[in-house]
Amino acid sequence: MNIELLHQPDSAIARVVLEANEELVAQAGCMIAMNGSINASTTLRKGKGGGILGGLKRMVAGESLFLSVFRSPIAGGEVFLAPKLMGDLLVYEMKGKELVVQATSYLASESGVDIDLGFQGFKSLFSGESIFWLSLSGYGVVLLTSFGGIYKVPVNGEYVVDTGHIVAFEKSLNFDITKAGSSWLSAFLGGEGLVCRFKGQGNVYCQTHNPGAFGSQVGSKLPPQ
Repeated sequence: MNIELLHQPDSAIARVVLEANEELVAQAGCMIAMNGSINASTTLRKGKGGGILGGLKRMVAGESLFLSVFRSPIAGGEVFLAPKLMGDLLVYEMKGKELVVQATSYLASESGVDIDLGFQGFKSLFSGESIFWLSLSGYGVVLLTSFGGIYKVPVNGEYVVDTGHIVAFEKSLNFDITKAGSSWLSAFLGGEGLVCRFKGQGNVYCQTHNPGAFGSQVGSKLPPQ
């Protein structure tokens, strides 16, 4: 499988070229074009994180009940994928360790990657984010999406990230929800609100824009329905 990212960082598109009999699993509705040799189907997926239960769990996390599967019977099958929001894409290679992904940031993966629901606890709810995140494991390539640009923050010890800017983080990291400033009053008056304090060794992947903050800004200017 060969993945080429085009039009980065604000309007990224993934061009995926499959070898013979390779399979690409993707979020439903993200395909924008493909050549005629590709066989496309819709599935609930089998295995860990699959089936009816797996689909319902993905819905709880804000993802689609169904997944799209693209198979190529010959070498050179081509699929173009794009996220719903304008932003960037990241190719992340799974090597048996676990990756925790913010609900709307999963776009696609190889068939060797398992998709399950991870419970991040009520501390995540208090941050204004979902208490459920996707938990990816297994082996293969994953395509992650972001709102705006996406970048990696290596953590070796401790690092603080605004909750609305997290795309994904490696499970080797622990995190706590806390205030950004020295006091709760200064944190909220300063506009920073709550943050994730990561501890350990691993990588955090962040996005330049906060979808929730963007929605609040745009929504307040729309006429009432």
